[in-house]
Amino acid sequence: MRTIPTPPAPCKAGLEPPTPAQNRLVAVPACPNPRPVSERLVTDVLNQPDAQLEVTLRPALFSDFTGQANVKERLEIAVEAARRRNDPLDHLLLSGPPGLGKTTLAAILARAMGTNLRATSGPTIEKAGDLAGLLTNLEAGDVLFIDEIHRLQKTIEEYLYPAMEDFKLDIIIDQGPNARTVRLNLPRFTLIGATTRSGLLSAPMLTRFPMRERLDYYTAEQLQHIVRRSAHLLDVEIESDGALEIARRSRGTPRIANNLLRRVRDYAQVRHDGRITRDVANRALAILEIDEHGLDEMDKRILETIVVKFNGGPVGVNSLAVAVGEEPDTLEEVYEPYLILEGYLHRTPQGRVATELARRRLALAPSPNQPGLL
Repeated sequence: MRTIPTPPAPCKAGLEPPTPAQNRLVAVPACPNPRPVSERLVTDVLNQPDAQLEVTLRPALFSDFTGQANVKERLEIAVEAARRRNDPLDHLLLSGPPGLGKTTLAAILARAMGTNLRATSGPTIEKAGDLAGLLTNLEAGDVLFIDEIHRLQKTIEEYLYPAMEDFKLDIIIDQGPNARTVRLNLPRFTLIGATTRSGLLSAPMLTRFPMRERLDYYTAEQLQHIVRRSAHLLDVEIESDGALEIARRSRGTPRIANNLLRRVRDYAQVRHDGRITRDVANRALAILEIDEHGLDEMDKRILETIVVKFNGGPVGVNSLAVAVGEEPDTLEEVYEPYLILEGYLHRTPQGRVATELARRRLALAPSPNQPGLL
């Protein structure tokens, strides 16, 4: 793991060298004179070169965060209540499709509470020692953010239970007849878990989150506002119609909207005068093979495969994944939610079925085999 120069960090001290699982730290600046980088607990992901541009576009405050109004209001109330009691924020589970702002909200919450955000992901915590290293290096009030928390091993989950409820960690030392359990006291901290598949979390884990919030897809108008804000931060001139065109094709997802904005910006700067109009956005998105309905090349391949190779379905996710050359998890987490939301795809007990709308979009003949679904 490489270390890099970092900006002023929070006043909290006592940070130790990282363990393998402590792979990134999102620090909320609070004071000057940070300790040397070599003494920091984990690398600051927000200052890695490949993350700089994305971080520039991330809202830092609730007031800058567009959309998810009900979720935002509930979280603002929770933060204010915790601050008045001088308590840490209750544990929180954020669920929803990728790219809707779960990580951003975790950073906003840590900043609002005036604490550090220490971030890792479920797959990187491979053994109990990794988790122990993370928890014992927390300070009072810190926020521990675990992305893809549904991918935690069940044994790791069980170690988390007393840590979340009683702020204690039981560690088994030695083996065989010499094995003994040592209980460590932990500072009162906040665990924020993020998941795209909350159904994979065990019931005991779910019930240990007093707050659970699901993020929904954004409207075109909300995404238009996000695109215009991002364009301003990137110093790109964009017309309202151009921003709306990008928003309409962003699959209801801010991350995709910002990615498309950067690609359209490149096209505008290379092929035009740098200003993004609706026409410029249309031309750039055509080159990117994203149609007027927001379907990209992989979306069309998935639907065409179901219709042509599997006669409209039903087809199992594993067979479909092999046919399109993609991982089953990626199909389920990245592509299918939007296709289902927009009415292009049905999930049935027998498998995936393409709808009549999908056939019309792809200009394919209707299927005589699925009258009930179509």
